[in-house]
Amino acid sequence: MVAPPQLRALLFAINALLRKRCYHAALAMLKGFQNGAVYGAKIRAPHALVMTFLFRSGSLREKLRAILQATYTHSWNLARFVFLYKGLCALQSHVQGETYQAHSFVSAFIGGLLVFGNNSNVNSQISMYLLSRVLLALCRLGVEKGFIPEPRLDPFPWFTGLVWGLVLWLFECHRPTLQPSLQSSTTYLYEDSNVWHDLSDFLIYNKSQPSK
Repeated sequence: MVAPPQLRALLFAINALLRKRCYHAALAMLKGFQNGAVYGAKIRAPHALVMTFLFRSGSLREKLRAILQATYTHSWNLARFVFLYKGLCALQSHVQGETYQAHSFVSAFIGGLLVFGNNSNVNSQISMYLLSRVLLALCRLGVEKGFIPEPRLDPFPWFTGLVWGLVLWLFECHRPTLQPSLQSSTTYLYEDSNVWHDLSDFLIYNKSQPSK
């Protein structure tokens, strides 16, 4: 099917606008906003679906509302952050005449304060997710720059052993310090597996079903 002449002319004008370098920074902010919204929804929706139906109590409507709320929050926050980050980077480069490494840190620092500064469950999970990867990247950067001696043996087994040792020690001895979602996961794995009454809650259900 051939598009009407008016539609073809409109598409041509839009494509011509998108190719103009003078609008690139603003258009990159808009596309970044879109990508942030899409990626946030794709990441959060399946995670919220699984975690809600595994560990959250309540009616089906309440569970669906919680899933939608978590997905919306993640998507909206990430979209705003990308938009703000790219805008601040472009502004600094425009003011100073060129791009510096500090621009990324300053822009992301301001964006993080404004967008993710509220200590909600979603924001906390995102920050904790990033923290582990940032620490690992900084260790690799330290080795690359010569600040940290390159280990002769793979340190990963010691690292993962330390992580698991600490998380289970905190769970057993200082449980309130852990995030609620991590408490739920570890309770399901290490405490609920200590309790059963018959074959039904040993193999089929996690907990015995109430008698009707």
